[in-house]
Amino acid sequence: MKREVAIEWLEDLQFEADMDGHKITIDGPAESGGKDKGPRPKPFMLLALAGCTGMDVVSILKKMKVNIKGLKIKVEGDMDDEPPKAFQSMHIVYTFTGKDLPSDKLERAVELSKEKYCGVSATLKEVIPITYEIRTEQE
Repeated sequence: MKREVAIEWLEDLQFEADMDGHKITIDGPAESGGKDKGPRPKPFMLLALAGCTGMDVVSILKKMKVNIKGLKIKVEGDMDDEPPKAFQSMHIVYTFTGKDLPSDKLERAVELSKEKYCGVSATLKEVIPITYEIRTEQE
């Protein structure tokens, strides 16, 4: 199985990406020669991890018949200060909202995503550590 994305240069540092038929503009900041017409590419790695694990966790919890009212996922990435400013680690914070949420099932859903289902996590954890924490908010 192959996946593909394509980008096309528009001007300066601005590119238009085509991802599964969806258009996304990426650009650099003015101080680097861009016009700030879109996000930078590197944070998409954080977004990919958040989206991948989020979809997994929601699907797993549905199968476990755990009724959550909300889920917010924040991914923090620590980067080098010097070029190429690579990520050295990532930390995921899952915040579940609901009533009487079973912590053991939340933990199991997150673990299954991390260890078995999330392809983004599987790829990234080969090169950097990925940690996580689970928070709950009562409805």
